[in-house]
Amino acid sequence: MVQGKSVQAATKRRLKIWLFLIVLFMSWAVYTVINQMYQKDHLNEQLLSLEANRDVMEQKLQELENKVMLLNDPEYMSQLATKEQGLVREGEQQIFSE
Repeated sequence: MVQGKSVQAATKRRLKIWLFLIVLFMSWAVYTVINQMYQKDHLNEQLLSLEANRDVMEQKLQELENKVMLLNDPEYMSQLATKEQGLVREGEQQIFSE
């Protein structure tokens, strides 16, 4: 009878230790999941910001490429020189208007 009670007490003690370990592990798992969700949301916000910035930069790049193409066009360069610098070709005369 005494031995039966000590066996029951040892079993209860083992069960309590086992339950404590399970609760400890589950607490760690929940903490990890919540932390990862927070990090994922934070990284998604950064990603959206960087994608918006990339779109703006791609648009600026496209504008600069268009300007480079125009600067390689002799007709555009001639118009630009006449308009901004007042240069004209030989035999031409610049007309000023108000």
